[in-house]
Amino acid sequence: MSVKAKYQPVLDLGEELAIQNGDVKEENGVLKVKGEAKTQYEKNILWDKIKEIGGENPSDIMANITVADQSVYHRHTVKSGESLSKIAKKYYGDPMKYKKIFEANTNILKNPDIIHPDQVLVIPN
Repeated sequence: MSVKAKYQPVLDLGEELAIQNGDVKEENGVLKVKGEAKTQYEKNILWDKIKEIGGENPSDIMANITVADQSVYHRHTVKSGESLSKIAKKYYGDPMKYKKIFEANTNILKNPDIIHPDQVLVIPN
């Protein structure tokens, strides 16, 4: 199996995330990948996928992933049925961090218990 085939799920995820300025080269058994993620969250999920396939310190891939918007961790579009605590659990692993998200979005949110589909929320670092 070629190293590119091994890491194809990473490349597919990069396409799904619409990574910009992407480039992929295979040299001497090492896959060299570069591109720009929209947010740190997207960069992190790409690295998680790399580690899932290659282990904690893979030697057969080199990735240079930059982040376009470093002012936030991510921007989340609210879907029907979501709450700030569900969103906090997704990004921080802790539903009680909903207050952090609320405080970062007081320009559009007046009550942490009321969010609406299609609102775009800042997920702070």
